[in-house]
Amino acid sequence: MNRIDLDGRIALITGGCGGIGQAVRRRFLESGATTVTWDLAEEADDRIDVTDEAAVAAGMDRLLGRFGRLDILVNAAGITGPTVPIEHYTLAQWRRTIDVNLTSTFLSCRAAVAPMRRQNTGRIVNLASIAGKEGNAQMTGYSAAKAGVIALTKALGKELAGTEIRVNALAPAVIATELTKQMSPETYAAVMAKIPVGRAGRPEEVAAMIAWLASDECSFSTGATFDLSGGRATY
Repeated sequence: MNRIDLDGRIALITGGCGGIGQAVRRRFLESGATTVTWDLAEEADDRIDVTDEAAVAAGMDRLLGRFGRLDILVNAAGITGPTVPIEHYTLAQWRRTIDVNLTSTFLSCRAAVAPMRRQNTGRIVNLASIAGKEGNAQMTGYSAAKAGVIALTKALGKELAGTEIRVNALAPAVIATELTKQMSPETYAAVMAKIPVGRAGRPEEVAAMIAWLASDECSFSTGATFDLSGGRATY
């Protein structure tokens, strides 16, 4: 494994106790960063509901009070939501899926930008999905939320392009984590059949790309969404 230099960086990972979040945390620690995880799980560094505006603001205040700066934000909090035909998708399920995947990304980005602006440097990496590019049948809420993450990334990347803050996203296909167990077996089989490489991605592969996007080496890309789909969608 090539070591990405993140020495001395303060990195915040939302959804940091999930499969991808844990892999990112390990990779960041190996690269020299100090990590803070936000999650509802008991093992989180700070137990925060990232869909709650006040909780996110208070969590950022605590982080800045402890470290004085924030260098990296990774938005990895997410749920797939139900895999059902749209006529069986309730409004409550829709709102929850949008909130966890998209609203949390907005709230965390908004909280992170102010300290990053003050230091005129930072990296934001948002977890989108191939579903946000192509749409997954019977996953309307998730697909719409991840499309929103891609659009948010484009807009914020342009908004901050005159600074040294870079904002990018990843669009993974199926990654072998507990999150995939939220899919029905039929949906899982359908999305796996679309991956030319013929397997699910590994959390470590996601973490490796995020580590580069969070580093100084990523200096000319912003507002972009990078493919991580095993060849399903190379655009």
